[in-house]
Amino acid sequence: MARYGGKPALGFVVAFATCLGLLGFSSAGARSPVTVGTLTPGPVDGITDVPGVRVGQVTKIEGNGPLVPGVGPVRTGATGILPNDDPWMRRVAAATFDLNGNGEMTGAHWVDEAGFLETPIVLTNTLNVGRVDDGVVSWLIKKHPDIGIRGDVPLPVVAECDDQGMNDIQGRHVSQDDVGALLDAASPGDFPRGNVGAGTGMHAFGFKGGIGSASRVLSKDLGGYTVGVLVNVNTGSRDELTIGGVPVGRAFAHDLLPVYPRSAGLVPTRGRAADGSIIIVVATDAPLDAVRLRDIAKRATMGLARTGATSHTSSGDLFIAFSTTHLYPRGASGFGVSAIAGPPIEVDEARIDALFTATVDATEEAIDDAIFSARTMVGANGITLYNLPYDRVAPLLRR
Repeated sequence: MARYGGKPALGFVVAFATCLGLLGFSSAGARSPVTVGTLTPGPVDGITDVPGVRVGQVTKIEGNGPLVPGVGPVRTGATGILPNDDPWMRRVAAATFDLNGNGEMTGAHWVDEAGFLETPIVLTNTLNVGRVDDGVVSWLIKKHPDIGIRGDVPLPVVAECDDQGMNDIQGRHVSQDDVGALLDAASPGDFPRGNVGAGTGMHAFGFKGGIGSASRVLSKDLGGYTVGVLVNVNTGSRDELTIGGVPVGRAFAHDLLPVYPRSAGLVPTRGRAADGSIIIVVATDAPLDAVRLRDIAKRATMGLARTGATSHTSSGDLFIAFSTTHLYPRGASGFGVSAIAGPPIEVDEARIDALFTATVDATEEAIDDAIFSARTMVGANGITLYNLPYDRVAPLLRR
């Protein structure tokens, strides 16, 4: 049983819950009802539409009431993305892009230096980065005992957003074992969105935010490639929010506003707690190298901009893109590259442009998906973030 301050949990861990109410669990596969662009989504309209990609999550929701630093209440988690079943041995081409750097994505320097990704990507909250990094290392050593002995050593990719306020962030409640479990459980197919995993305690444009995802499939004449995007949305101010080109946030300028009881202290008006962050992960089965993948990661910026976000000074807006078909298999010694594997690099400009369009559209829709998949949540000290109901947005979009 999950425990809270050494006693049986006042709340629960989501994996064992059946009735979650205002704590805000969103059901598996909730998708944005807003269609972006003209390209076709994949079967689950998510990053796992890219063949081989797996997602695993751990969601922790425990306790209610006043914040007890280091104890609870807990509204946090972690989300893992694997490009294949063994990224340590089958490294994939990858690149990163920083739109605004007030955040952390560990391992990014090596990804950009090497041109490939060799670990899972795990998203979590700011103060849990170290513990999650440790969990990834332990998971990799369990799978590959030669690491650090006769083989190379990993630099995990762990990216964060700040869930303080809703969550007891000092408690660093995602453990090394939690990370191993979510990576072991990572699978293809549909997965929960909204208040789950790393998105459990996040906000979006003054509403409840969290995990969102979307995908786009190109036509056969453009290669038939798939682009999938997963986001952890914890950014934006109410007046910025734009959906389908409509300034939706302004329509809710005085409605469904966050609740900050007096016991919660001052309302955050600046800094990371107010401005938040967004992490964007882009996957594709198009055979691209790191140079083109950096171009892909840059295009995620345009999808973010369509939602009205302006990337505030205190926001950590960090993006990573990878190709599942341009591989750098690890040499038999555990070091180096045995031979670059996969189909020839895609160079057709019409196809590259279509991949850019798919990235922009999928990024915008993934952010919408996070907003519409999220559910109203009450966090520490009674702080409340409301979900944005689609049925109230639909009439605005029809105008």
